[in-house]
Amino acid sequence: MFASGPETGHENRGVSRPLLVPMRFIWPYGGSRVFLTGSFTRWSEHIPMSPIEGCPTVFQVIYSLSPGYHQFKFFVDGEWRHDERQPFVNGNYGVVNTVYIAKDLDAVSPCLSPEAPSRSNMDLDDASIHSEPVPTMSDADLEVSRHRIATFLSGHTAYELLPDSGKVVALDVNIAVKQAFHILHEQGIPVAPLWDSLKGQFVGVLSALDFILILRELGNHGSNLTEEELETHTISFWKEGKVHLSIQIDGNARFYPRHLVHAGPYDSLKDVALRILKSKVAVVPIIHSSSPDGSLPQLLNLATLSEILKCICRHFKHSSSSLPVLQQPICSIPLGTWVPNIGESNGRPLAMLRPNASLGAALSLLVQANVSSIPIVDENDSLLDIYSRSDITALAKDKAYAQIRLDEMSIHQALQLCQDATSFNGQRCQMCLRFDTLHKVMEQLANTGARRLVIVEAGSKRVEGIISLSDVLKFLLGV
Repeated sequence: MFASGPETGHENRGVSRPLLVPMRFIWPYGGSRVFLTGSFTRWSEHIPMSPIEGCPTVFQVIYSLSPGYHQFKFFVDGEWRHDERQPFVNGNYGVVNTVYIAKDLDAVSPCLSPEAPSRSNMDLDDASIHSEPVPTMSDADLEVSRHRIATFLSGHTAYELLPDSGKVVALDVNIAVKQAFHILHEQGIPVAPLWDSLKGQFVGVLSALDFILILRELGNHGSNLTEEELETHTISFWKEGKVHLSIQIDGNARFYPRHLVHAGPYDSLKDVALRILKSKVAVVPIIHSSSPDGSLPQLLNLATLSEILKCICRHFKHSSSSLPVLQQPICSIPLGTWVPNIGESNGRPLAMLRPNASLGAALSLLVQANVSSIPIVDENDSLLDIYSRSDITALAKDKAYAQIRLDEMSIHQALQLCQDATSFNGQRCQMCLRFDTLHKVMEQLANTGARRLVIVEAGSKRVEGIISLSDVLKFLLGV
């Protein structure tokens, strides 16, 4: 349960009206039809709950309660359920959740919350609830979970990531950069391996980050790169010029070209995951050559952390209890990037922008903060949308990049260009709650194919943090 809103519950009518406290009840575990009932309705009335916008698996209702002790349960798709992460007892109606509202509104009620330690999962208007910390997992349980996952990944190979059918798009280094980004946009892909026909091998990848760097260079008045040159410059020419450009980017040279990071079909999934994480790349091409000298290489697939996570979820689908770490709420483990509470320090602050910020500011932040996406929020820090590196390829459509100035186009306008882009389950923003279990977060990432989840507060959608695929795999592998 979260901070309450307007009063919608029933009131006792008469000469004197007892104090009623609006409470927001939350059922965060999905369902088609969810109802609330309890001692405050004499267990006779079913109060319908509604899904929260943007979080279709989270249901809520606001109901006003009088001070005192109350019991309640949820009726989900015809079955009685209780929330194991809220205080519960055995009562006349089986296992029921409980809540206590103090008569003295300044008093503190002893209610256990799963959203510890910084915020309660059931807040009251003008009343406070004491939060006890979420039970911490032992180091032994963590090591057991990590060992079992590492053992599974070590025993399976990248060959198992190959789809039954499909295509992999590769680009020749001699085609024009402009044409290359048109292809990325039209194919709906953020990255493509590069083939050098003279060397007879794959030599690198072209990604959305390359397009971001090119657009920033075009917007630099002192740049030697012109729009005409973008029309004719080949990928190979751009990659060579990128060495000089890297020296001038934000005082660092982390964009120096590197040897292609790739893997073979018989490399273990653990090795592939570690290469992606340590190299900080989005994909690793799976390349096979039957020749001893590595000639005539065949591009089989592009391995991603998303595909590896899907393998983990499938394997442990019916035995998730063997991994104790999966039952932990994400707020209780060192995972992701979080908005710090007042007075707390945060080694890596969460980057967010308003929709009226310029596209140039967004691109600079993506590069300087070395992140792949930025939550777009309103004045209350409530999530509106998200801008990702891959969204930049939308500017390749109809040569939009030649008609705009980065400091004059707003993020809102840039996102409108992405409206036709493929989204996950009809939503560009995939969200979760801070008390969601790691298992639920992993399933959501695997099922949607999303690369990150924005952690929001139920109801308000205020951004509390962000969790990426790399965050999850780093934690599971102890990297």
